[in-house]
Amino acid sequence: MQTLQFILSPKEAHEAEQKWRVVKRSVDARQRELKVHLTVLVDEKGKPISLTPSLSQREGEWRRYEPPKYKDVHNAERQVVIIGAGPAGLFAALTLIEHGIKPIIYERGKEVSERKKDIALLNRNEGLNPESNYCFGEGGAGTFSDGKLFSRSKKRGNMQRVMELFHFFGAPDTVLYEAHAHIGSDKLPTIIKNMRECILSHGGEIHFETCITSLKEVESQKSKVERHATPIILAIGHSAHDTYRMLAAEGVKLETKGFAMGVRAEHPQALINKLMYFKGRNIDISENRYTETIQFVGNASYSLVTQVDGRGVYSFCMCPGGHIVPAGSTADSCVVNGMSASHRNSPYANSGIVVQINPEDIPGDDPLRGLEYQEALEREAFRQGQAPLNPPMEGGRYTAPAQRLRDFVEGKASKDLPKCSYLPGIVPSRLDQWLPPHIGKRLQQGFRDFDKKYPGFLTNDAVILGVESRSSSAVRIPRDPETLQSVSTPGLYPCGEGAGYAGGITSSALDGINAALKIADLAQ
Repeated sequence: MQTLQFILSPKEAHEAEQKWRVVKRSVDARQRELKVHLTVLVDEKGKPISLTPSLSQREGEWRRYEPPKYKDVHNAERQVVIIGAGPAGLFAALTLIEHGIKPIIYERGKEVSERKKDIALLNRNEGLNPESNYCFGEGGAGTFSDGKLFSRSKKRGNMQRVMELFHFFGAPDTVLYEAHAHIGSDKLPTIIKNMRECILSHGGEIHFETCITSLKEVESQKSKVERHATPIILAIGHSAHDTYRMLAAEGVKLETKGFAMGVRAEHPQALINKLMYFKGRNIDISENRYTETIQFVGNASYSLVTQVDGRGVYSFCMCPGGHIVPAGSTADSCVVNGMSASHRNSPYANSGIVVQINPEDIPGDDPLRGLEYQEALEREAFRQGQAPLNPPMEGGRYTAPAQRLRDFVEGKASKDLPKCSYLPGIVPSRLDQWLPPHIGKRLQQGFRDFDKKYPGFLTNDAVILGVESRSSSAVRIPRDPETLQSVSTPGLYPCGEGAGYAGGITSSALDGINAALKIADLAQ
């Protein structure tokens, strides 16, 4: 099949997407009038092809993808333990089943529908379940943090197959061709449930609410049972700090890696739309060209990066039309993250704005020092969020410390705060004073730099919340590049974000696939 590019108005592009097979879309806001570039499939006469399901691109050719062929592994002789039911663990399990190997998954959190109930309680300030929250539970941290399917990992395997599997389990056609595909936190739970049902129906096992306390045994709420078999695929996610400490105690080699920390910034979505689509021109949101643009193109996003004193300052996990959520996993920490539903239609735009931190920036040689640095700042954010409360509410209130954006940059106290999407609530705080200078000062200059690129970005209509600290793991579990096994512990396959080898849903899923394929090769 051949392709042809069209340059259309937002309305024309929307109409074309309803009838043609679009394989790429990009928005061009460089000129006065916004245009949409659509690449569509055409026949041999150059006529656009109508909507066709399940088309995927392989080696430059568009065709229907092959659905997976899962085997019955109820009685399979070969078994593999998987620790963690995030994208790395789930995709590893599905890959093992394709090769006739039985996966046995242990997940410390709850299945996704029960997990949603605990998250609802957290958002209402009715308490945190340390084992079932935005970090822990079926689907991992990505399930309730937007569902972006984007990765820069082009050389680590068949990324397109990851997209095909998401589509197979219920994701929309757009995941097969959009460069920055997005599912949404409202739809991901159903897709995760479909994966679980597939694993169970083919003979795999999943044990929820089962916390790993040793590599030699699995501790559940009811009993201790010997682990079923080696090898072990370790897919714990980046927030399982207690598991890192267990691994260190049992002699598994760990090392500090670079990570990033900062704040979550929230603007009115209408302002971001005007800055990105209309270059900040004086256009009213009631004007036809504004309303048509948003109706047919959707809310705008941004990607920002600058260098300040030798360290990167950049936006992370930008959520147009989204919400800020409490993403901590302990009772004495305040961590914020962002999410958006599939329609991305809330009146707020939020993004992590973080500062690069290298291992040499933290004194000492303890491989867990980066993790401990994260925890210390998360505890300080919690204290700052509790400070204005009289009396403080122990263990059940996750108000976040916040400051108007321009006040933060200019070093001023915010007398009041704008409306914010963060449901547990925000309280005024001097983030400019209590953030470590090598983070806070760089953020201040970073926001000035961003305002030079998009004048109007630096405004007191925006608010920042602290802290954004879980953008990536501060720990890496070194592994052999050929076998993917831990360099210190044969039979242990660290993978995904928690191992320090991935940075998001798709790269984690791919890393889990690669670990399973290594095991399948050894089993042959």
